[in-house]
Amino acid sequence: MSKLSKRTRQGKTKTIISWGLLLVYTILAVFLLFLIFRYNLLAFRYLNILATVLIVVLAIVIFYLIKAKKAKNFTLFLLICGILINGTSLFAVGQFIGFTSHLNATSNYSNYSMSVAVLADSPIDNIGEVTSLTAPTATDKANIQQLLEDIKTTQNKELTVEESSSYLAAYKSLLSGEAKAIVLNSVFENIIEADYPDYASKIKKIYTKDLTKTVETPKSVKGDSFNIYVSGIDTYGPISSVSRSDVNIIMTVNRETKKILLTTTPRDSYVSIADGGNNQKDKLTHAGIYGVDASIHTLENLYGIDLNYYARLNFTSFLKLIDLIGGIDVYNDQEFRAHTNGKFYPVGNVHLDSEQALGFVRERYSLADGDRDRGRNQQKVIVAIIQKLTSSEALKNYDTIIQGLQDSLQTNMPIETMISLINTQLEQGGSYQVTSQDLKGTGRMGLPSYAMPDSNLYMMEISDSSLESVKTAIKDVMEGR
Repeated sequence: MSKLSKRTRQGKTKTIISWGLLLVYTILAVFLLFLIFRYNLLAFRYLNILATVLIVVLAIVIFYLIKAKKAKNFTLFLLICGILINGTSLFAVGQFIGFTSHLNATSNYSNYSMSVAVLADSPIDNIGEVTSLTAPTATDKANIQQLLEDIKTTQNKELTVEESSSYLAAYKSLLSGEAKAIVLNSVFENIIEADYPDYASKIKKIYTKDLTKTVETPKSVKGDSFNIYVSGIDTYGPISSVSRSDVNIIMTVNRETKKILLTTTPRDSYVSIADGGNNQKDKLTHAGIYGVDASIHTLENLYGIDLNYYARLNFTSFLKLIDLIGGIDVYNDQEFRAHTNGKFYPVGNVHLDSEQALGFVRERYSLADGDRDRGRNQQKVIVAIIQKLTSSEALKNYDTIIQGLQDSLQTNMPIETMISLINTQLEQGGSYQVTSQDLKGTGRMGLPSYAMPDSNLYMMEISDSSLESVKTAIKDVMEGR
């Protein structure tokens, strides 16, 4: 075979390969551009338009070179570079969209369960052997009724119900032998556990009905200001589980003035609980029992504001991210030794790993201002984690961090809104000025609890002057003052 014919064949092969690679480049480009414009990615300083022009121009240049059979090696080089860039960009965009979609996936509902329980050593092994139940129908009537109707439908059995004042009271009656079977709402189990740490080993569940609670859609944002409710839970199971809220922070954001105000409402604040709480007074953490909507509406009523979005953090799993980002640094105002892990925290800048951070955010008994100081420490840790997650250091463990966030964070902020906020920040530049405040009051025992009427709980009666001060500060940030 002559050298000429060999070069001719090689040239044809390169041309065929080039056409094939151009097809791959075009397919990747179409998908990438579709996602860019579908979700308004890079929609600042005309970067989305610039990216489109570059992608199209490169395709046209390559098409001309292949058609003209010129610079074949250079054409292959351009194609390979273009495919690598498009493919990498498409993967990154897909990862981001998938991540944010996962955060939204369960935002419109919450999970919980209703069960029939008997003593662990009871001869009763199935619902067919039960004739009556003890349950707090006055405070949880709707859920109990759903359970009874399910039993009637699936087991063809109607049960009578003996009234108890609370789930805790029902459990006590089970222990004493006054009741043979009780109803348990999974959300109230950690309340029982607070008084009886070994309660789970004392009972067996013979029938369970899993339920979901619908969560309201986000409220529309008008102008440059909005509020996000940050709820911190500490529970096992999926992030969508209904749970008491131990952390209650309102993040007020003004994009125009570049100000963020973090307002902490202590979990023990004595407030009127909305929705399932029937506007009866109780500690704020119990609002979470009735779903995230109840916590949102309770705080909206307290402060006279709209909470546009919510974000729920499971602290146990969320704090594990700290180890992946190399720890965090926070300033500790007062020295203390944590009851949970026995570790000592000195005054000044302290470096925390995940275990140390968990002790730092849980401690309140050793702090001068109790639960209010704990709320301030929780703010510090959340801010420090966010700062680290948005730094270049986080790129080292990108995939693992994304997975961890998916398991520990839930929000109803739509992906389009998230991207809009990112675009606005990239367009305007600059950093936000972050300040914080907390609601104050006087703690005491003896105030009646709607969810736990049989218990003598510590509550914080809110100071009227502090409440007005907090409301004014939120309003000032919202209105750009």
